[in-house]
Amino acid sequence: MRKVSGIALTLIVVAGVACAAKRVLVPARMDLHPFGRIGLVTFTVENAKGNLHQFATERFAENVLSAQPGIEILELGNVDTLMQRVGEREVGPLTAQELGKQRSVSAVFAGHLKVTNPTASGGIAGLLTPRLEATVRTDLMVRLLSTGSGGTVWRSSAWATQKVGGVSIVGGQLNFGARDPKTAYGPMVNTIVNIVTRDMWSTWQKQ
Repeated sequence: MRKVSGIALTLIVVAGVACAAKRVLVPARMDLHPFGRIGLVTFTVENAKGNLHQFATERFAENVLSAQPGIEILELGNVDTLMQRVGEREVGPLTAQELGKQRSVSAVFAGHLKVTNPTASGGIAGLLTPRLEATVRTDLMVRLLSTGSGGTVWRSSAWATQKVGGVSIVGGQLNFGARDPKTAYGPMVNTIVNIVTRDMWSTWQKQ
């Protein structure tokens, strides 16, 4: 009986090792390391004001750096003046190429947030309270442009709908100006950033 038990135990161990061996680490679909130094422009925002786009930009940078340790991201801030000078309304080939020359980056991330369908508690008209809660849909689109050719080498998009706090109505637009963005609309931003950056993460998969 001891001999049979020993064989059975050995078979169990071998089977466990075999099962574990079937899990392999699949590299990220988008490897950023070959780019070396990458620029990140503060995301633009549509139909909203305040710090939502800045908060989303910061969360995006944190996520990408966590996904691919060893890369370098240079946060470039707002580049509206540069876009106007080169004649573009959004970060495109000309803006990317100029950033490459000025800031010595081989590629640049540019993103755009669009806020739609805002419905506030009690209705929008006349509401000016800074603690208003509103249900909004937020779409995020991010591109990575080569600063050499100006071409797009990667792009991704995502959206989420959520009731968020810390907003007010200013001039008919939602103003995201919470003292604590992480609490007010952090879950929504985390959702869309996590989806957008999926290509940056390595994943464990069964063979």
